[in-house]
Amino acid sequence: MNLRSAGPEDFETLYEIDQACYEPEIAYSRRELRHYLRFPGAECVVAEADGKIAGFCISAREDTLGYIITMDVLHAFRRMGVGTALLNEVESRLAANQVQEVFLETATDNHPAIAFWARHEYRKLGVRKGYYPGGRDAYTMAKTVPGNPSGSP
Repeated sequence: MNLRSAGPEDFETLYEIDQACYEPEIAYSRRELRHYLRFPGAECVVAEADGKIAGFCISAREDTLGYIITMDVLHAFRRMGVGTALLNEVESRLAANQVQEVFLETATDNHPAIAFWARHEYRKLGVRKGYYPGGRDAYTMAKTVPGNPSGSP
């Protein structure tokens, strides 16, 4: 598996993966996906397996706060360490930019995702009522990330 920063040439593949990973009412439109990729402090890491993108993670940062916008892994590559590899890389990059706390939202009824985040030390902070289309609730979760790799404050 190879991890790298996404480039403009990856956009259509990222869009197709997002469409495959989420229900139509939750998956991003092309416009929304472009917006998040261009968000100030945004970064997208892709995981390649056999020369094809297996998944990606978009994060954003501002000052010492980070946010995971989305984590998408194609079904065929789930439970193979792709999500963990993406998350480790994203957290490392955020820490290198002095991020100390990372936040995300995940649907309260998405038990595999909740378990994934909990395994990686994300804790539930509360519920955001009606966060997703159709009135689905989401947990807000957060994790304190270890210090940046350079050891500087």
